[in-house]
Amino acid sequence: MSIITLNNRGVKDATAIGSVTSLGNMIFIKKLTASSSATLSFVDGSSDVVLDDTYKEYLFTFNNIHPETNSTAIKFNMSTDTGSNYNVAKTTTAFYAYHNEAGNDAAVGYVTGEDHAQDTGFAFLSNGTGNDNDQTVSGYMHLYNPSSTTFVKHFISKMSNYGPSDYAYEWNIAGYGNTTSAVDAVQFKMSSDAIDAGDICLYGIL
Repeated sequence: MSIITLNNRGVKDATAIGSVTSLGNMIFIKKLTASSSATLSFVDGSSDVVLDDTYKEYLFTFNNIHPETNSTAIKFNMSTDTGSNYNVAKTTTAFYAYHNEAGNDAAVGYVTGEDHAQDTGFAFLSNGTGNDNDQTVSGYMHLYNPSSTTFVKHFISKMSNYGPSDYAYEWNIAGYGNTTSAVDAVQFKMSSDAIDAGDICLYGIL
């Protein structure tokens, strides 16, 4: 996927198109598919994973992540030692919108229970997702310049999940990993038990 910028804005009257610049190319790196998986890990240099200074921005996409256990959330952590430890301190903010199938309950609000303040544990990317056969969570997370040895590691995510009792949720999480060491691995898991099914893809963005 790319964004094409044309020098000549007057397309109708254009007699020539100048140079074409391709911006924002997404380069597919790796797909991990869950099958009762305790964790899914992207480690730089392992199994064809690239998570270094090749790209300044990385994108993770989550497709129909289905938990084994009802009302469990997808979480993540980062590593600065190629996956030996996933314990980067994180400060995050979290807000949501929800609406139920019955049409009688809806809200938008900040969620203090799912934010983090210098927490080295796994950070929430969603709230609890149901484990009925048709219930999943999908979305994406951007990780910015993880190889920097000067700045902290910013990330933002947006998730849509089908919660217990037939609720639709949108979750927005943002924050930073408070480390100036290079982040070279990212791991995902559920808040309880395993990821029953679904896949996570990693892309580099030029």
